[in-house]
Amino acid sequence: MDPFIGYGMDEAERRVLSRFFVGRTLTKIPSGRNKRRLVLERLALEFEIGRHYPESAVNDVLRAFHPDVAALRRYLVDEELLDRADGVYWRSGGRTESLDDSL
Repeated sequence: MDPFIGYGMDEAERRVLSRFFVGRTLTKIPSGRNKRRLVLERLALEFEIGRHYPESAVNDVLRAFHPDVAALRRYLVDEELLDRADGVYWRSGGRTESLDDSL
């Protein structure tokens, strides 16, 4: 598994993520809530805490992982990892590890 994807995850979580990522590409959005939540927590790490993102920027970040950005956005909001108002999104939950610290 790409260390970038496994960052901040324990061994069991990395094993689950390895079933859904090839390199840095999310090949399938998990249908089970627990596995999907883990994938979404990993994706949420791409968004800086305290920063606001227009929808187009959220789409750009998510598109780097998977083409169905609308589903990923909806799941991130539903799982309270991102909040949105007036077309603007921000991190509202999830892990707080900084990806910059890991690389």
